[in-house]
Amino acid sequence: MADRFSGALQSWGPSGASVPTRESVRAGVGSALGLGLVGLVLATSGVDLNAGLFLIAPFGASAVLLFAAPNSPLAQPWSAVVGNTVSAFAAVAVTLLVSPSQLRVPLAVGAAVVAMVICRAVHPPGGAVAMTAGLSPDLVHALGFRFALAPVAVGTIALVALAAVYARLTGRRYPYRRFDDESSATARIGLDEDELTDILNRYSQSLNLGVADLARLIGAAELQVAGHRADPLVTGDVMSRDLVTVGPDSTLTELAQMFDTHRFTSLPVVTRGGRFLGVVFQIHLVSRLRGGATRRGSDRMFGRLLRRDGSVLTAADVMDTTLPIASPDAPVTAVLPMLAGSGCGAVPVLDGDLLVGIITQTDLIAALARHTLADPLVD
Repeated sequence: MADRFSGALQSWGPSGASVPTRESVRAGVGSALGLGLVGLVLATSGVDLNAGLFLIAPFGASAVLLFAAPNSPLAQPWSAVVGNTVSAFAAVAVTLLVSPSQLRVPLAVGAAVVAMVICRAVHPPGGAVAMTAGLSPDLVHALGFRFALAPVAVGTIALVALAAVYARLTGRRYPYRRFDDESSATARIGLDEDELTDILNRYSQSLNLGVADLARLIGAAELQVAGHRADPLVTGDVMSRDLVTVGPDSTLTELAQMFDTHRFTSLPVVTRGGRFLGVVFQIHLVSRLRGGATRRGSDRMFGRLLRRDGSVLTAADVMDTTLPIASPDAPVTAVLPMLAGSGCGAVPVLDGDLLVGIITQTDLIAALARHTLADPLVD
């Protein structure tokens, strides 16, 4: 009985993991800045400030998701913008048609929920948007469906844009729903997107966690568990040594040809003496080349291969120089969080400033598997 009572009490306690003070301050500052700037945007967008709806309360709830839980499916741009907007349209329609407040408010929220689910854009603040409209019939009758456009749509779009900028400036990633290529998280753990979706649905977590996030968590957990069996291993034992590298002066066209020839997802950039400078990732290069595509012949196939001064862009212009690095004698367990948290899937191994190898999640898993088979755990 005592155990049941203790378990019942614990179920009412915090269910999330503890968050560092620095992260909570980052989220709070972002929310304040975001709402302040959105207020300025709406104040200059022609919205009737006297109506009192230029900075609606639901924006505060949206800010919590966008700045404090940016990985949540409920916080992604489609969910936020479409969810708030369709909720506003549904609530305005109900408010214009239904007079008694006892019916108007719950019907407005109910209609908003239906609209969000149909549009696959569930965003909890959308319910508050609907309630705001249902509780303000006079203002909604005055604004009509303009309420859904401004302040709701305009304000939410501005808040999402600011959240994306703030996330980049503070070392976070938002939006957070992407599967780039075969080296994505799903490929690494051997489960496809449908299987991961089925797991989320089976445990009723589809609104709380995204498929990409689940894949990353599974992959990180597998690496962590494998690391418990890999204490004797060091980075030098598992890294790839026969590397294909490029110089800082290699052009983007040359890089594209090398990616196509070798089927790599990344190419280290080194000097003639082997000093490490950075890494060019295929997905970043493809994004740049596609973004610069023109329609005027093969000789001008890529329109953004030049700097502003007319010189050709090189590997030095597009390489990533902020990657975590490891030494050859670093324990494999020290590399695990680098691979799990950097999002790059590759960690350069340096001896001083010389590149001596590179370790990827594929290298690590294969080496750990060999190590486990050679020295299995005894229960």
